[in-house]
Parts: sequence; C-alpha cells; structure tokens
Amino acid sequence: MNLKSSILLVGVIFPLLTTCQNRSGGPAPAIKETHMNHLANEKSPYLQQHATNPVDWYPWGEKAFQLAKSLNRPIFLSIGYSTCHWCHVMETESFEDEEVAALLNANFVAIKVDREEHPEIDHLYMMVCQTMTGSGGWPLTIVMTPDKIPFFAGTYFPKTGRGNRPGMMELLPALARAWDQQQDKIQSTVADIQSYLAAQSTPAGSGLPKDILEQTYRQFARDFDSRNGGFGNAPKFPSPQNLLFLLRYAYDYDDSSALNMVEKTLTALRYGGIFDQVGMGFHRYSTDARWLVPHFEKMLYDQALLLLAYSEAYQLTRNSRYAQTCRDIITYLTEEMEAPEGGFYSAEDADSDGEEGKFYLWTREEIKRILGPEADWVMTYFGVSEQGNYSEPGQPNNGANILHVAVDPSAFAISRGWSRDELDRQISTITKRLYQVREKRIHPEKDTKILTDWNGLVIAALAQTGMALNSPEIITEAEKTYRFVLNQCRRKDGRLLKRWIDGSADLPAQLDDYAYVIWGGITLYKATGDPDVLNSVLELAKLTVDDFWDQDQGGFFLGSESDSDVPVRLKTAYDGALPSGNSILALVMNQLGRITGDLSWIDKADRILQVFSNEITRAPRGYSGMLLALYYDRPSSREIVLVRDVKSRGSDTDFSKVRTAYLPNSVILEKTASDPSVVNLIPWLSAYTTVDEKPTYYICRNYACDQPTTSLESVLQKLTSR
Repeated sequence: MNLKSSILLVGVIFPLLTTCQNRSGGPAPAIKETHMNHLANEKSPYLQQHATNPVDWYPWGEKAFQLAKSLNRPIFLSIGYSTCHWCHVMETESFEDEEVAALLNANFVAIKVDREEHPEIDHLYMMVCQTMTGSGGWPLTIVMTPDKIPFFAGTYFPKTGRGNRPGMMELLPALARAWDQQQDKIQSTVADIQSYLAAQSTPAGSGLPKDILEQTYRQFARDFDSRNGGFGNAPKFPSPQNLLFLLRYAYDYDDSSALNMVEKTLTALRYGGIFDQVGMGFHRYSTDARWLVPHFEKMLYDQALLLLAYSEAYQLTRNSRYAQTCRDIITYLTEEMEAPEGGFYSAEDADSDGEEGKFYLWTREEIKRILGPEADWVMTYFGVSEQGNYSEPGQPNNGANILHVAVDPSAFAISRGWSRDELDRQISTITKRLYQVREKRIHPEKDTKILTDWNGLVIAALAQTGMALNSPEIITEAEKTYRFVLNQCRRKDGRLLKRWIDGSADLPAQLDDYAYVIWGGITLYKATGDPDVLNSVLELAKLTVDDFWDQDQGGFFLGSESDSDVPVRLKTAYDGALPSGNSILALVMNQLGRITGDLSWIDKADRILQVFSNEITRAPRGYSGMLLALYYDRPSSREIVLVRDVKSRGSDTDFSKVRTAYLPNSVILEKTASDPSVVNLIPWLSAYTTVDEKPTYYICRNYACDQPTTSLESVLQKLTSR
C-alpha cells in the first residue's frame, strides 16, 4: 500500500474550482468582527494565542466531532505549539485573515491542538503526514472525516500559493468541493489509511542481533561530522540520547573513538551559537552544520537531556568544562524557567518584537557602547563582526551577530597573558553586563504550562547531575520538583495528570508522562536512597502496566485504554527529539528488576525490545535511547549495596564518592539496619548486614555478590576496574 499517492487527491480536484466558494456554491461570507472562539476557556498558551482568531476554532473533543457529523463537514485539524515559529507565521498569514477564516468556517469544523498537551494525537497524525508526503513538521495540517480518519495531510500553507505550494485560498475550496463531489476518492484514501493504521498498531519483532550495539556504533561513526561535531548535515539537532549511548559504548568497549565523538559534539554545542552565551541554556537546533545559527526557541526537554549528557560526560572524563556547562544549564532553569509554585515551564519562543532571534542578537556598536575599552577582545572572543553573521531568510545582513566562541579559549587566554580560569572569570563578568542590558529588551513569550513528562526529565537530569557534581543542593532541587509533580499533578487514585497551569492540573497523562517521571524518580532514588521515593516509583510503574501495557503483543501504548481518544492506539519506540516512552520504560524496568529482585520487570523490558526489534535492526541509530537498556546485560552492570546501622547522609562513609563515579548501568541501594521499610520493598536485602557494626559494602553482578567489605577505597577500586 502506497499512501503517498493519496496526497495527489488535491491535484486532481484543483481544476474543479476556479473561484473561492463555499459548499453551497455562493460567495464566501465576510466576517465582520473579531470575537472569542471556542478556545476562549482553554488553559493552553498555544490555544489561547488562537482564541481571538476569526476562525471558529474548537478544542479537540466530542463537541467538535458531533458538530462535524451533524453538519456532514470534514474537520480541519491544525496541530502546533506555542513557541513554534512557522505556527506563528501561518496564524498571522491565514488564521487571522478574514477571507481564510470565512472559508474555514463555512466548509469545515476547525480544531486546534497543542501537541505538547496531546502527544498521542500529534504522533498519530504526524505519522500519517510523513507517510503520505514524505515529510512532516509543525504546524501540522490534517483534513479528516468526522470519524477522525485523515484524507489530506501537510504542514505550513501560506494564504495564497507560492511556487508549487498551494495556498489556503486555493486549498480550502478544493478540499470542500472534493468532500461534496469526490467521496469515492476520499473513501478510498480513508480505507487505505485505516488499513495502514491497523498495521502500525501491532509491531512485531523477531529479536535483536547479538551485535546490535556494535552495529549502532558503526552507524554513528559513519555519520559523524569530524569537523563540526554532531551527526549528518544541517539542520542539526543535539539528540542527547545519542551521546548517552556513545558514552556507554566508550565505557563498556573501552573505545576512545566513541568518546571523541561525544566530546567533540559537546564542546561544539557549548561554544556554538546554539548555546545562549549570555543568558545560558540551549536553543532548539542549528540551521547550519557549524552549530552557529540556531532556531532560537528554547525547550525545557533540551535543557534536561543535555544536562544528562554533560553530567555523564563529566563523570567519565572529569573535564571541568562539562561540569561548568551543567551549572550554566541549571542557572538558566532555576532563574528563567522555574515557577514560583514549583516545577518548570515548558519553553521560550524564538520570536520577540515580531522577529525571530531579535532578543539574542548584537551589533558591534552595541558591544562597544556597553563594554568600552574591553569591547575589542570580547568581540574577537565571541566572533562579532561589522557585517554580522545572521540575517532572516531572504533578508540582507544588517550587522546582527550571534555570539559564539570563535577562538580556541586556551590559546586566547595565553595570548592575553591569562590563565584559563582567569579567562573564564573575565567572560563571566562580561556576560553579566551584557545580560543586564539584554534584560531591558522585549522578551520572547514564555510558555508557562508545566508538563508532567518534561518535568520528569528535569528530575532525572538534576538528580544525575547532583550525583556527578556531588552537590546536595542540586539533588534537593530534584527532590523539590519530584514532590511538586506527585503533589500537584496526580489524581486522587494516584494516576498522573498531563499539565499544570494557573494553580490546577488537568488532562489525562500519557505514556511519556509516566515513563519520564518514573525515570526521574528512580534516578532520585539512586541519588538519595530514600525508600519513600522508591515506593512512589513502584506505584507509578504498576499503574503504567495496568493502563498502557499491551497484554497481547507486549510494549506500551501511547495512551491508556480509558482515556485514549484517537482511532487507533499506537505504540512507538522511535527516539527523535526525545527518547520514546517505551525506550525509557525498557531502561527503568531493567533497573527496577535489579533493585527489587522482581524479575517480571526485566521480562517486560525484554518484551519491549522484542516487539520493536525489527524496527531497531533496520535503523538502529534511530533507537539509541531504547538500546540504553541493553547495557544492563553488559559486564559493567552491577548492584551496589551499602548497609549501615544509622542513616548518615552526607558523611564520608556514605555513597557520595560512589555516586560521583560513572556507573551508568548499575543500581545503588542503601539499607539502614534499624529501618525495615527498605526490606519491605527489596526483600532480597533482608540477609545483608553490617560487619563489625561498620558501614558495609556489597558489590553484586550476574546475580552473585562479592564478599562484603568495610573499605570504601576497595569498593571504588573494584568499581573503576572493568
């Protein structure tokens, strides 16, 4: 079955229409005044952006679908998110335009969806779009039947046609006339798509080859950009799960080439324009191969995943630059993205004052005016030129500069007669001065909804970084965020809710919410040894199995059976901008099995890998997040246990030195002899006792343990030998 032919439907029906008409054949009615549409009471900042459009938007829900059925109209579905640049462009060009709105209102039922609130809906229709057209992106445009089956898909459309791209003024009448006059073609397309979706809902696998980790590494090595770092050509995305995979590969296989790929990429990211050199934090992706010119939006999940990558790289290499980048990311998170009530906001827009990137750009004249005699060396360091290095597509360069580290810092420090530490101090002082000036500019809009899944990623990243940097303060920040999620983003029955905003949580949680929060919780347990955290993780894991596990085939559906509101429940393991929920659950269930001794968790992890094995084998680089789970079957995987009589977190007898080590495939457990709560959760620890009433360490691997020891030094020696 070839769904790509379905997109030709519009090409067939365009000749049927020569003027813009409504379905009754009369002229399109004009809209006389702006009004609040059906999005007026929605909480999503993205939907609120569209609440005053003349388009009569509805939120996703039964009311809109019943209306479409009663009127016998197709549904025009538009999916985007609040910081999406081209979503803003399409809104300005089309959805705020009364002529376009008139056509939509007369011929369709229009639905707006925030992809960050409804990832299951977004995944389903994005998959259809990519299959039908060969590409995808946001804004995502879908035209479908009242039964939610699409027959047309695309992305951005201007108001009027440009080149080979039809405009809304041509597209909408053609689709409306096709709905009236070409139902045979539409129903044929619908039948093809229904068959396609049914096939996608039940992936099957024959097992992974034994050398899948090596195969995946070879793909990365083949696609590595040895000059600029990263993989492939522009546009370039950080994709931190790729770096997490390669760090483990470098460690387990003692492969310096794998580590070089990671270090080259992390250094290029930190020195490039993709990093906000003044305000910290990473932009979404780079439009060029050099990581110089970013798409300027900042997403919470990028900060979290890159924080994980830099902290693990620091553990493995002890390169202090990676530790500093961790602190820089955390500074951005806590100063710019943390809500007063707790939790972290979702994103910052790319645009401000009507222009993409304007908030972040500098001219030579500005730098000279602000910094005076220090301006010359600063402009050399940050690559500031008279002509500039940035302009909007199709526009002449106006001297705007993206700050980036344009020199080798160590050589530059020597040329100035400074140590590297002194250069860092000078740069810190300079960027604070620039930051104070920049704060007076018009800021990009901030998406202030707090998403459960992305906050789960932040919890995992903060807990991991707190261990790596031996920072109780960072671990405390992770604990605070975890408590916020559990206290504010759950129903009374313990199930998670998707989104918190304006003091309340709403929307059913989906698979990624559970997966990422469990990942955050289990990493926090590794950092603290707190049995209450482990207990909450186990409760969430059991709910995840109850609500999302496919009892017939294995693997987890994106939506729960009770709350799913799409034609077909789908499963995915593809690791794109974020690792998939199935990938993370394969990882954490391997950990849960090793922590609790309940091998049913490991069985589920194995079934996840089995279900998606054919997809992974075809393109392993696209499943690097899922393959992290396989490292738990490598010799480096261990269970490390500390038993002591009294809990004494923070003393030199605890696990701070163990936790600081790079042990990505190990679980860390603590037992206090006087506290039975841990044994209730981890029964196999019942026989583990202290030796001579001293803190005692056990190292286990392959379901067998070494003799206990009271020597922390010997423990560290064993853990660092492979």
